[in-house]
Amino acid sequence: MKLLTVSDFRFMLQRTLTCIREREDEFSQLDALTGDGDHGTAMVTALSTAVTAAEMRTDFRTMLNEIGFAVMMQTSGSTSTLLGAFFLGMSDVVSGTELDASGVKALFAGGLANVRKQTKAGVGDKTMMDALIPAVEAMSVCDSDDISDLLSAAAVAAQKGAEATVEMTARFGRARNYGERSKGFMDSGAASWSAMIAAFANL
Repeated sequence: MKLLTVSDFRFMLQRTLTCIREREDEFSQLDALTGDGDHGTAMVTALSTAVTAAEMRTDFRTMLNEIGFAVMMQTSGSTSTLLGAFFLGMSDVVSGTELDASGVKALFAGGLANVRKQTKAGVGDKTMMDALIPAVEAMSVCDSDDISDLLSAAAVAAQKGAEATVEMTARFGRARNYGERSKGFMDSGAASWSAMIAAFANL
C-alpha cells in the first residue's frame, strides 16, 4: 500500500474496535491483577467513541481532532486520556486526505509525542508505553515505502514490547504499589495497545 486514505483509517479503527471487543475480558482480567479490572471495557468504550467520531470526516486533521477530543471528553480515566492524546497528537502533524509512508511515520510519531506529554512512563516501566514506543521506533527505521510494511514492523515491535512486560516490575499507576508482585503477567495497557497496533496492521 503506497497511500493511506481517510477511508482506510476509518476501516483501521473499525477493525481495531472489533479486535479489542473480542479480547475485552482478557484485558480486564489482566488489569484486575493490580488495578480496577475495567481496562478492557474502557478500551472498548474509547474506541467505540473514536469510530463514531470518525464518521463522515473527509480530511485527516479534522477527523483525528474530532476523535481525540471525543475520546477525552466522552469517556473517563487514564485510558481515554492517553488514547485521546494519541489521536490529537496525530492531528497536529497531518493534513489532507491521503498519506504516503513518510506521512504515516509522522502520524504515529506525532501521536507518541503527545502521549509523552501526558505520562513520564517509558520502556521498562510496565505500561502501554512498552508497546507504543517500540512500535513507533520500529516504524521510523523501516526503509520500506509500503505502508503495510511500516504497520507490520510496528505490530511486531509492539507485541515484543508487550511480552517483555511479563518480567517487569510496575513503576506507574496503582500497579506500582504491588512491587515484585506485579511481575509474572503482561501489563494490560501494553497488551491492549499492542493488539490495537496489530489490528492497524491488518489492512
